[in-house]
Amino acid sequence: MMLNTAIVGMGRWGRTLVESVQRKNGAGLRFVAGTTGTPAKAAAWAAEQGIRLHPDYAAVLADPAVQAVALATPHKQHAEQVIAAAAAGKHVFVEKPFTLSKASAEACVAACRQAGVVLALGHNRRFLPTTLEMKRMLEAGELGTVLHAEGHISGPGAFGWKPGMWRADREESPLGGMGAMGIHMIDMLVNLMGPFAEVTVQSFPRVSEHIDDTTAMLARFASGATCNFATLSLTARYWRVALFGTKGHLEMQGQDRLVFTPVEGQGWARDFEKVDIEAAELEAFAAAVAGGLAYPLPAEQAIHGVAVFEAMIGAAASGSSYAVA
Repeated sequence: MMLNTAIVGMGRWGRTLVESVQRKNGAGLRFVAGTTGTPAKAAAWAAEQGIRLHPDYAAVLADPAVQAVALATPHKQHAEQVIAAAAAGKHVFVEKPFTLSKASAEACVAACRQAGVVLALGHNRRFLPTTLEMKRMLEAGELGTVLHAEGHISGPGAFGWKPGMWRADREESPLGGMGAMGIHMIDMLVNLMGPFAEVTVQSFPRVSEHIDDTTAMLARFASGATCNFATLSLTARYWRVALFGTKGHLEMQGQDRLVFTPVEGQGWARDFEKVDIEAAELEAFAAAVAGGLAYPLPAEQAIHGVAVFEAMIGAAASGSSYAVA
């Protein structure tokens, strides 16, 4: 069985999602329809992908051939679109950030549960082999008690965000690179370390005229472990996750390399095979719809990630620490 899906939003990332699975055997999902804000720009590409273009989102939801939607749309639209899809009986894959408030995230989860449809959030780095190995080592106790975590994700995206673009809108991109990049690291830290308890944030535009280009956080997890985190949107690409435990420290350098340094004995560095994590997340979504394994990002963690983001926004604005509700 193939899950006939519509792509909503055909910008760079919407196209990346489609192309990851469209001609792949065994993906369990194919894109058959879609809509976008600038249909003339997408018409030729949509035809190449075998996608029927609809004039708007309402037409997508009214299409009986569409069983699911994948939302690659501006952040502020997500909550309304998720709830509308649930009301239409469509399964939902939504790109990050899920929503921009905990209350709206909770409303989305409730709507999908009431409708009996699968809701999946696109945090693709959960599907990295390095992430899975870090989780295994944590659960096996190989790091001992984790005292502290560090996360960093940066890139040059804001160089291309010009006035009039939605990503250059402070309401769409609070804390600058957090929506486009940093929220991935928040999810990674939640996945590895559990829930956050409180955050303190510095966020400001050092160079950009449109959005914050520098965001840094000091935080504490519910476990008692501490954390520091940064995301910059005007520099070269960088990804790093490090966990410091009583038996040693473990670091993900880039997305495909792990380095472990024990307190005693010989450490190691290991390179992992690159995988198409966009295809992996869409395949997991299709499998969950088909009655297989649950999508590996629980709704409660999806909501908590939004709660952390919301608390970060408040903490940055107030200059004080914010508890994560």
